[in-house]
Amino acid sequence: MFTATMLDQATAMIQKAWGQPIEVLEALAVRRPCEDPLLRTAMHTRMAMAITDSALTTHQNRLHALSRPGHVPTFYEEEQITTSAVSLRVAHTESRAHLETIRRVVEAREAAVPAARAPADRLAQAAVARSGRAPDAPGQVADSPVPSAAVWPSAPGAGPRR
Repeated sequence: MFTATMLDQATAMIQKAWGQPIEVLEALAVRRPCEDPLLRTAMHTRMAMAITDSALTTHQNRLHALSRPGHVPTFYEEEQITTSAVSLRVAHTESRAHLETIRRVVEAREAAVPAARAPADRLAQAAVARSGRAPDAPGQVADSPVPSAAVWPSAPGAGPRR
């Protein structure tokens, strides 16, 4: 049965957040880093995670080879087992930290997307307010158009000029 590694989880998280395959995202992160700095950060962290994942696999294989069934480790192999076990734990912890970093970057992107849309919403609301009437609700018949307000008086006034 296949279990997803942390690198697979990170890849799936990035693909879901940006909605594109990882190969396309890698190219975008390299070609246009200024357009999406969060993508660049996520891809950079994923690359570090790939290196850590490789180290994790190496240490795990070494530990399995040194502690295989039916094998009695010699004195010097005991130190290698201990060193490999410690290195495996460190690599696993680093991988978890990278995954958490990617999770935070994705959360930051999700939080930033509605904020980027907010100015457009405010501009639309301001345009409606300036037009002098609220948008028509579905199913309602539009009233007669509201005459536009004159900006300058039609007749010259006796008031002060600027």
